[in-house]
Amino acid sequence: MTRDVTTEVLICGAGAAGLTLAIDLARRGISFRLIEKMDDAFRGSRGKGLQPRTLEVFEDLGIVDRIVAAGGPYPLQREYAEGGAFTESPIAEAVEPRADEPYRTPLMIPQFLTEGVMRDRLAELGHRVEFGCELIAFTQDDDGVAACIVGTTGEEVVRARYLVGADGGRSFVRHALGIDFPGKTLGVRAVVADVVLTGLDRDAWHRFNEGDMQRQIGICPLAGTDLFQIQGPVPLEGDIDLSAEGLSALVSERTGKDISVQSVSWASAFDMNARLADRYRVGRTFLAGDAAHTHPPTGGQGLNTSVQDAYNLGWKLATVLRDGPSSLLDSYEEERRPIAAQMLGLATKLLDAMKRGEMRRGREVHQLDIGYPESPLVLEKPPRAGGLLAGDRAPEAPVMGASGRPTSLFQLFKGPHWTLLGYEVERSAIAPRYGLRIHVFGSRGDVVDHGDHVRDAYALTPGTWVLVRPDGYVGAIVSAEETAALEEYLRNVGLKRGRMRPVA
Repeated sequence: MTRDVTTEVLICGAGAAGLTLAIDLARRGISFRLIEKMDDAFRGSRGKGLQPRTLEVFEDLGIVDRIVAAGGPYPLQREYAEGGAFTESPIAEAVEPRADEPYRTPLMIPQFLTEGVMRDRLAELGHRVEFGCELIAFTQDDDGVAACIVGTTGEEVVRARYLVGADGGRSFVRHALGIDFPGKTLGVRAVVADVVLTGLDRDAWHRFNEGDMQRQIGICPLAGTDLFQIQGPVPLEGDIDLSAEGLSALVSERTGKDISVQSVSWASAFDMNARLADRYRVGRTFLAGDAAHTHPPTGGQGLNTSVQDAYNLGWKLATVLRDGPSSLLDSYEEERRPIAAQMLGLATKLLDAMKRGEMRRGREVHQLDIGYPESPLVLEKPPRAGGLLAGDRAPEAPVMGASGRPTSLFQLFKGPHWTLLGYEVERSAIAPRYGLRIHVFGSRGDVVDHGDHVRDAYALTPGTWVLVRPDGYVGAIVSAEETAALEEYLRNVGLKRGRMRPVA
C-alpha cells in the first residue's frame, strides 16, 4: 500500500554522517526521517579513530564523555623484525591538552560503538533510525522532494523539503542524481576483520613485515571490546577466505606465531579508493559523508570528515527551513568540498608512507587547523594581519561567570545557537535576537577572562566583537566602529530582529 508522508528533511543512511545530521536537526526542532536500508545496525569498525576536532563536535552534541568512556587510547605500535625482536613507538605523538585545545590526541573507538552512542543520543531527543527502509526512487521540484521508500510496512511516498544522501560510497542518491565520482583506485586491496583471537597480548598494536606489501599485517586490540582488528594487503585478484580458519591461516603465514582466530565478528576485503563527488548538491538534494568522498583508511580521515560534513549542513538546513536565506545552503559545498579534497590528499600521502613502512601521524590528521577562510560567510572589518581570523576554528578557553562559577567558551557555544563575544564593548551596540547569545567581557560584563586566555586565543583588543557560528567556526570579527557591518551580516545569515520562530 502506498501512502504520502510529509517531513522537512529525509536522511538516507544511518552511519556517522546521517546520525550526526539527525542529532543536530533533532535538537533544533526540525522534523526529519532517518532511514537505513540495512535491517540492523552496522556491526563492524571500518573507522576506529576519532580525531580531536570530532571530539569537539561530539562535546557540542552532548556525547563526548560517553564516547571517551566507550573507547580508549591508541596502544603503542610494536613492529616485529625477523627472528622475533621488536621495537615500540607511538602511532602518534602524545600531546597534552591546552586551554585552547582540550582534545589533542586521537581516540580509538570502533565505529559500531561510536554509532551506538549516537543512536542512544538520538533516542534521548525523541527519534530513532528506521532500519530496513530503502530509498528506491525520488523526484524533486522547486518546493521539495518526493521519495519512494520501501520498508517493513510496504511502500510509501515521503514528501520532504530536502533530501540528504548519507548512504555511503555506493550511494544510490549520488547515482540517481547523475553526479560523477572521479578519482582513482589506489592499487591496494586489503582485508579488515574484527575478530576474537588467542596468542597475542592486548598491550600493543602488533605489526609484522612493515614495508612489504606482500606480507605486511597489523593486529590491533580494539579499545572498549575484547576484539582485535586484523588489517593487511591481499592480492588484487581472487577470493579471500574471511572465515576464522582462513584468517588464522593468513595470520600464521605472515607472523610465524601461534595465533588462532576463534571467531569473526565482521570482515571485509576491499579496494582502496580516493574519490570526490563533482557536486555536493543538486536542487534540494545534498550528499554528505562517504557518498561525497571515499578515503583510504590511512590517516583516519573518512568518518571524521563525514561527521563534519553533517555538522556543517545541519544548522544551515535548519536556518533555511525557519525562513532564513536559501543562499546559506550554497555555502555547504563551497566550504566542505575543498576540505574533503585536502583530506583525500593527506590520506593518499600516508598510504604511500605505509607502503614504505614509514607511516606516522602528526597534527595534520587532527583536523584542528581546518577552516573556511575563503567562505562567503566570513567578515573581517578591519582586515586582520595575523592571529585568529574569520573562518578559523573558534578556540576553547576557561572563563568565569560574573557570579563566580567557572565555565568555558565551549560551554557558552554548546547548543544550536550563534554566539557573539564582545571584548570591552557596549552590550547595547548589538540588538538581541532569537538564535543569538551575546556574552561580554570587561566592565559589567557577564563573563570574566581570568588569565587572559580569551584575549590571547582570539587576539582581542578593546572594542572587538567575535561572532561564532553554530558549528564552532568564527564567522565575523569586527571593531566597535563596524557594528553596522556586523548587523548586516547577522541579517544575511537569518538572525533578524523582530518576531521570529525561536531556535529550539
